[in-house]
Amino acid sequence: MNTEEKITSREKLKKIIEILRKEGKKIGFTCGAFDLLHAGHVQYLEEAKEICDVLVVAVNTDESVHMYKGVKRPINPEQERMRLVAGLEAVDYVTPLTERRPRDLIALLQPDYYFKGGDYAADELQSKDILGEWGGEAVILPLTQGRSTSTIIDRIVQLELTECMPQEQTVQKAVFLDRDGTINKEIPFLHEPGKFQLLPNAATGLKKIQDLGYRLIIVTNQQGIGLGYFPVEDFFQVNSAMFRALALHSVVISKIYFCPHSAADECDCRKPGIGLIKKAEKDLNLDLNRCYFIGDKPEDVEAGHKAGCKTILIRSKTETDTSVQPTFTVTDLLEAAEIISKETE
Repeated sequence: MNTEEKITSREKLKKIIEILRKEGKKIGFTCGAFDLLHAGHVQYLEEAKEICDVLVVAVNTDESVHMYKGVKRPINPEQERMRLVAGLEAVDYVTPLTERRPRDLIALLQPDYYFKGGDYAADELQSKDILGEWGGEAVILPLTQGRSTSTIIDRIVQLELTECMPQEQTVQKAVFLDRDGTINKEIPFLHEPGKFQLLPNAATGLKKIQDLGYRLIIVTNQQGIGLGYFPVEDFFQVNSAMFRALALHSVVISKIYFCPHSAADECDCRKPGIGLIKKAEKDLNLDLNRCYFIGDKPEDVEAGHKAGCKTILIRSKTETDTSVQPTFTVTDLLEAAEIISKETE
């Protein structure tokens, strides 16, 4: 069967499956955007095909991708994405998925296996209840770590922006930044990329600091990982959302250092410890006396002081906390950038 013959409507596919089922074939089903097809996709589909006789893949239409990835995705149009998936040896049939969720399509096709990639538990899937109606089974296949369309896009963006940055001399100064509450709106244990939101003037301030010749380095405590509230992969996904938001302003984050431990672990990387700052000093050949640390919490200021950096505390106009004494106090990153600009003159 050639590639074009594999692509069919759901109505025709239902009839095909009925014939195949009478022949004793086991039907597998999965779905996804499959935007910028990569090795992780191929491995996932090959593993699914090993379990079933016939593998059906529903590829999200452009409109359905907009529903959960935003209007800027997908990169490739649906017809091209379907043809690429259909071109894989492991895939037997491809059909468009117009809905946000595949529940109705699963009910129509009644596959023997519903494959899902990721860290889900089979009993957490929203379509699990209908699978039981005909004895279908949910099968979770772990995805290849570090392989995703978003990761590829972020890498391309970062490489492009890095190429545009001046390379005449080695950068020996940097601005360390806390992430949550400093760059983006603070949400307790933030792990959903859709909830990431830049603070007012954050991108403008970071661009101005970057233009002054400072590297931008994030140092962040993420004890939600250590406490088991979310996996480290969720932290990376939120960072990807940040990269995309900052790329629109040509802002490049040089490095992200994070502490995944809880406060009970008593590690040296959790702020106000300076383990991560010292690692950055070594990695990037920094002169910490020429660096700044910007954050919104006392531990940020304390860490900056211990490392020998000048410190800038972002404090709301209504806040009265005087437990720390930063070098400067500001209301946002743009004001911080203006201070650094004056200091650099």
